[in-house]
Amino acid sequence: MPVPFARRLLPIAALAAAAALALSSCASGPGDDRAGEIVWGVDGSLLSSGHMDPQVSQLDISAMVQRSVLDSLVFQKPDGSFAPWLATSWTVNENSTAYTFELRDDVTFHDGTPFDATAVKTNFDRIMDPATASTQAASMLGGPFYQATEVVDPHTVTVRFSQPYAPFLQAASTAQLGFYSPKVLADHADELKAGGPGITVGTGPYELTGYTPDQEIVYTRNHDYAWAPEGQKAPETETLRVQILPEASVRAGVVSSGEADLVSQLPPNLVSEVKGAATVETREEPGLPYSLYLNEKYGVFADEKVRQAFSRAIDIDTAVEKIFFGEFPRAWSVLGPTTPGYDSSLEGSWPVDPDLANSLLDQAGWTQRDADGIRMKDGQRLSARWIAWTPVPDDRAALANAIQSDLKAVGFEVVREVLEPGAYNEQYVPKTFDLTDWSFSGVDADLLRSHLASDGFQNASQVSDPQIDALLAKGVASTDPAARAAVYGELQQWNAQHIAIVPLYVPASITAVGERVSGLGFDLYGRPLFFGVSVK
Repeated sequence: MPVPFARRLLPIAALAAAAALALSSCASGPGDDRAGEIVWGVDGSLLSSGHMDPQVSQLDISAMVQRSVLDSLVFQKPDGSFAPWLATSWTVNENSTAYTFELRDDVTFHDGTPFDATAVKTNFDRIMDPATASTQAASMLGGPFYQATEVVDPHTVTVRFSQPYAPFLQAASTAQLGFYSPKVLADHADELKAGGPGITVGTGPYELTGYTPDQEIVYTRNHDYAWAPEGQKAPETETLRVQILPEASVRAGVVSSGEADLVSQLPPNLVSEVKGAATVETREEPGLPYSLYLNEKYGVFADEKVRQAFSRAIDIDTAVEKIFFGEFPRAWSVLGPTTPGYDSSLEGSWPVDPDLANSLLDQAGWTQRDADGIRMKDGQRLSARWIAWTPVPDDRAALANAIQSDLKAVGFEVVREVLEPGAYNEQYVPKTFDLTDWSFSGVDADLLRSHLASDGFQNASQVSDPQIDALLAKGVASTDPAARAAVYGELQQWNAQHIAIVPLYVPASITAVGERVSGLGFDLYGRPLFFGVSVK
């Protein structure tokens, strides 16, 4: 799930002071010469909590900042096709159960260790080892379908699955399945979550050379880098300095003043606050939109009519438009519009309808009211408990307030609890909550498997349906794009009726880029790529 935006906005004077303080260690002012260095501001507030390893962490920020260190077997181009990267070529057997990669023979890790077939096997074995406690990366590597990685010869490797596994090339292009030095995995695997110089060691265009938790990460150009993927270049900039700036208003301020060259994770309400020569890049994120997950095995959401009423009582259009300033579109499906397999026929199919919501709740037997106007049945209030992971940004808090207000109007009480990670997990793991919330980025629709399969690691709704499991298995096994789109279309239509998940809005990656930067690219997730980037 993505890292949330910052909580509060600073007054202009405080913003300037905070910005100056935050960047004093790396830049004296907007007019000073920073030739050879890019300063990138991010909300990395959770990185120091053991999220520096994208093979283990589920946070988008982990993959975003470590992409410059961790190369992948293949590179996914803007049109969705794949190009060679650490692999020069690949073949897939007839039933898509074996992927064989021919590897480059001129690649070395930052510590001098050669990259070869054994390195691929060591990394993939580490991801699939239960002791690693990887969830997202392990699922992307096939999860229960993964069989083994076989070393054919020093520069040929075969990855085998127990059944056809269509999403593998896409997964193999991500930082989650990027490669650490085998020496690091042998000597420092237990330190990768914390990360740091000599620990976070890959083959990428930049080497991690400095890390001060909650302050900055310093990446230095890999002068030996000669294996950029097709269409990309080796880096031209000597230093990539990542400043940890949790306050979104500070990030907007430092890119406006020129003290940072680019900043990521800007919230919509601050887009208009970006000043000076900086430009704003907004790119819709593929995957599962920001949504509410209704726990159908616990409490009032066991009744489908209650779930349906819940979804139709919320005026999502108005709330999203007002709160996100038109930057994020309202979501209609459990896949975002930029995700292959998106079913556009759902657009406009379930608008707000309080009359229908009231009728459905009446049909479900919630016909009495208490003194507060909350519906009652058999002496029980129609009440649901929403647990949320802290920190919660202002815009999502405002959205939650609007949702609670709309539901109260039909007699449905929602009590929201904002919890620290430990307290959140105490309820999330045993599923003792009614609903929770997040978005989940991903380019392949197979991400629905983790959210809707009976054994899905993010199945917060506790869906357990053999027919849905069969559809998900069919989608993951099919190599025909049209057949896969039909499967995922059916799953989206099912959710629109069943209401396991209530999609609210489609997030976008909002990046502000200063005038010094040229050649910046973006991946399909909307995250910056620093191949060949230069600064004036």
